[in-house]
Amino acid sequence: MKINTAFIMCAGHGKRLNPLTLQIPKPLLEIKNLTLLENTINLIKNLDIKKIKLNTFYLKEKINYFIEEKNFNIEIEIVEDGEEILDTGGGIYNMVKLSPESEENFLVFNPDTVWNQSYIKTINEMIQFYFLNSNNHLLLVVNKKLSFDKNLKGDFELNKNLLTKKNENDYIFTGCQIINKKIINDGDYNEPAYNFSISTIWNNAMKSKGLFGFESKNDFKHVTNLDIYKKLLKNN
Repeated sequence: MKINTAFIMCAGHGKRLNPLTLQIPKPLLEIKNLTLLENTINLIKNLDIKKIKLNTFYLKEKINYFIEEKNFNIEIEIVEDGEEILDTGGGIYNMVKLSPESEENFLVFNPDTVWNQSYIKTINEMIQFYFLNSNNHLLLVVNKKLSFDKNLKGDFELNKNLLTKKNENDYIFTGCQIINKKIINDGDYNEPAYNFSISTIWNNAMKSKGLFGFESKNDFKHVTNLDIYKKLLKNN
């Protein structure tokens, strides 16, 4: 089995990167003359994914223009959040609803992680694990010791691929996950105003011991805020 479609989350305001993001949407910020969005698309292409959906809201015209001007040689569909911005869960839900019924599993990426080619092997192994273990929701996580941003706190604890939360946690969500549409469709999200965080789904899954993690051993670089972005520019 394989995954044919990846989602990229591109709707946010990126307020922690003001004033840069007053004029530029965060996915279009550059590191090494490459936008975060293009870097994410390149990774997805190298994973042999056939289609990309990305959601937009804030400064959507600039993201639309960027996609139109580039020739990425992969099918890309832009899905607008609507008149109001949707939270992370709502954005994913909206893209799932607009996907063919035959598609059940989706890779989801946050472009503010600085993805590199070493993630290809890791994510392919993650996909294999997902199908072998009949998971419905699998998050790529990394030990916070590998984080460039040393101020990031852990999101989860990881034990035999099961994710839980404690007062102090050692593992950070990297911004990559695999989700089965059943997890999204089974919820009651008050359509059409389905504005909810993906953490709502995570927390519900953890209650039934149904949220799983796959550990990345890659150095984790994430554009958390303006200070970290400036440090990443110097580091790269």
